[in-house]
Amino acid sequence: MLTGEIRNQIDHIWNAFWSGGVSNPLSVIEQITYLLFIKRLDDLQTLEENKAETLGLPMERRIFPAGVAERGRALADMRWSRFKNFEPREMMEVAADHVVVARDNVLPRRLEAVDEGQGRGIGEAG
Repeated sequence: MLTGEIRNQIDHIWNAFWSGGVSNPLSVIEQITYLLFIKRLDDLQTLEENKAETLGLPMERRIFPAGVAERGRALADMRWSRFKNFEPREMMEVAADHVVVARDNVLPRRLEAVDEGQGRGIGEAG
């Protein structure tokens, strides 16, 4: 059983989703999973950037390359460090029109490229 601060945080998150029109628990879990997914990708990119800067070497792996996605949005906007500062409507646009498209269309190619040692990032030609 959850008590105290963790329970309050969960209730706060649930209320935010509920007031935003998401009432199905599975949908809430799915949305949280997307957010955790883009946060983790951003963390990996930041780690690679810091490593490259510290060692004075070019980045070995770019998850979010410079440039623009298919639908005209900067790929950097999909990074958690930028995404978390957007207004709710803009978050929804980025999530629905860009993150989900990248997840469905680009990520499978990205994972195949990593398996093959090619190391391409989101939005790069596969």
